Amino acid sequence: MTIEIAKEVLLIEEQGLAAVRERIGKEFVDAIEIILASPGRLVITGIGKSGLVGQKISATLNSTGTPSFFLHPVEAMHGDLGMVMAGDVVVAISYSGETPELNSLLISLKKRGNKIIAMTGGKNSSLAVAADVVLDIHIPKEACSLGLAPTTSTTATLAMGDALSVVLLNRKKFQAEDFRHNHPGGSLGQRLKVKVTEVMFQGDDIPMVRPQLSAAESIVALNEKDTGVVLVVDENNTILGIVTDGDVRRCVVKNGGITDITAEQLMTKNPICIGPEQLAADALSIMQKHEITALPIVDAEKRLLGLLHLHNLLGKGEFRFLV
Repeated sequence: MTIEIAKEVLLIEEQGLAAVRERIGKEFVDAIEIILASPGRLVITGIGKSGLVGQKISATLNSTGTPSFFLHPVEAMHGDLGMVMAGDVVVAISYSGETPELNSLLISLKKRGNKIIAMTGGKNSSLAVAADVVLDIHIPKEACSLGLAPTTSTTATLAMGDALSVVLLNRKKFQAEDFRHNHPGGSLGQRLKVKVTEVMFQGDDIPMVRPQLSAAESIVALNEKDTGVVLVVDENNTILGIVTDGDVRRCVVKNGGITDITAEQLMTKNPICIGPEQLAADALSIMQKHEITALPIVDAEKRLLGLLHLHNLLGKGEFRFLV
């Protein structure tokens, strides 16, 4: 019974998000354009559960390149309204759209000339009428069996805030380097700013073979190091190519085996490499883009310095990132 109820809650919330997703249209685009055109910050306001969700939305906006702060409606009416500047855009959150404290604040904000984006489930509510743009977060029903506690509605609100944040991030061309500037500390910041030389395999831990060695010997080296790759290097330690599990499979399919084939014939030439000054975040991005799990680290002359594996970044071994 317990598991069934839990699954039902998640199903109801999924259905709520699906309903909100289907209604996203021109109003969302208008909201984005208003925010991008503003010289000021994005002010998030709401009370109760909406206020708590609003604080999370504000935090996400800040970390992804859109300056924001949360304004409590009651505190605003008792002096904190001075935090709002003329060019700021306000996102007002109320599922019903009839929260008295919030709607009272909107009167003052409109007099100041601030653009107001409503996030509400009440399309014809007082909040919606007062707003310049309405983001509809109406959901079919709450997951609460009593239909009273904000559950699906707060999930929908948070998801709409994430949608705003991510679209703004993309429109502003916010990059990983910008993200690092906003996360100088903490486990996530450490994961993004560490250099590849701090976590790469070195020396005997790197599977390497000479080009003239047989393919069979390359496979032995591949199995011994358990990295899924073998690097082919010359006598100067210059990288010539890489042998992967996929290269071995393709060779067997094409030739019926690996007899009389050298590592040089088996390898993929000119593998993707990165320099020692690059960051783990850059390496991870390259791996994702090219769908690979290992990156050789080389100097300007293509001499091998180390090997970075996805395990170095995501947790196999002593170095482990925590999010």
